[in-house]
Amino acid sequence: MTVRYGFRGGSSDAVAELTDQLASLADTASGELGAVAEELFSVAGTLRGEGALRRFATDSSVPAEARTGLVEELFSAKVTGGTLDLVRSAVQHRWSRARDLADALEHLGVIAAVRSTGSDTEKLVGELFSLRSLVDDHAELRTALSDPARPVVAKQELLSSLLDGKALAATVLLARQSLTGGHRSVSVALEEYQEVAADVHGENVATVRVARELSEADTQRLAESLSRQYGRPVHLNVVVDPEVVGGIRVEIGDDVIDGTVSSRLADARRLLAG
Repeated sequence: MTVRYGFRGGSSDAVAELTDQLASLADTASGELGAVAEELFSVAGTLRGEGALRRFATDSSVPAEARTGLVEELFSAKVTGGTLDLVRSAVQHRWSRARDLADALEHLGVIAAVRSTGSDTEKLVGELFSLRSLVDDHAELRTALSDPARPVVAKQELLSSLLDGKALAATVLLARQSLTGGHRSVSVALEEYQEVAADVHGENVATVRVARELSEADTQRLAESLSRQYGRPVHLNVVVDPEVVGGIRVEIGDDVIDGTVSSRLADARRLLAG
């Protein structure tokens, strides 16, 4: 699974093992996953806000029993058993950076939120993309969400007012988390969450930029072509962008397939200038 936190070394191994542990929990307690997600977000927030606690919990020179004992003392009355087991396991691992522990718990929370949707994961992917597009396309909303003088709770309520009754509970939860997690902006967080959701669903995500809407047949052909190329289903997010002029630009992971007229014109201008 590709994530933007940049886990390396021991942290990468820890995240892989914890993700497997969460998958086992999902198999036995799927109905609790929404609560597990909220609790993991809360613990991650506590670790980000308490530097001394974060350093103690990730200090490999401190006996594992002491680290697990502390988190049990702090969180056993605040989280359910499944969440506590994950946090207990997390502090027993070696972390390349102290901040990775909180980032990993947030990432696990995202996976739990995605899995809580059951068969609606595809709908979640679409809703996260629509919300990210709304934020990106409306400067006033983007400014309100990034204003450091505006309380986080007020920002969360703003997003909730846009989504309540219109979106999955997991979408609302992730939207609120996008304001408090480890990402530099709401838009970046929502993009990450969408990619995680698609990955859990066994898909890649492709952002397709075109000058005008694709027909259903063209959309289907493009999705099938990309799926064959990448060896797994590909979810298309189609963005109509007049600057494209003509042709198509596909962004999937770190890959960019640019067949737009605007790109070819830019190349021609560079050749002429040279």
